[in-house]
Amino acid sequence: MFQIESIRFVIEPWAIAVIVVIVVAFIAFAIYWGIQAHKRQVSAGKEELVGRTAVVQQGLNPKGTVFIEGERWAAVSEEGRVKAGEEVVITRVEGLMLYVVRKQQRG
Repeated sequence: MFQIESIRFVIEPWAIAVIVVIVVAFIAFAIYWGIQAHKRQVSAGKEELVGRTAVVQQGLNPKGTVFIEGERWAAVSEEGRVKAGEEVVITRVEGLMLYVVRKQQRG
């Protein structure tokens, strides 16, 4: 009745080689970045804020708020009043309160 042609499916050896090279390169890349990620020291948490510079958002007299890394923090000035917009350096962290001093301008 009906005659169906036999279709022969052939994969070229060069295509197999290219796919193997791509897969091996991807695995090597993933392993390399995995090892690099494990070597890096974790830099998260409030302890990492000490020594960083923040911008005063609400004047410190001696309490107010500062802005650092996209977050607003409650802060206490250890040197008296600091106006909004000035830069301060974080000296210590107690709970969720930052203790800051005015940043010394180099000139």
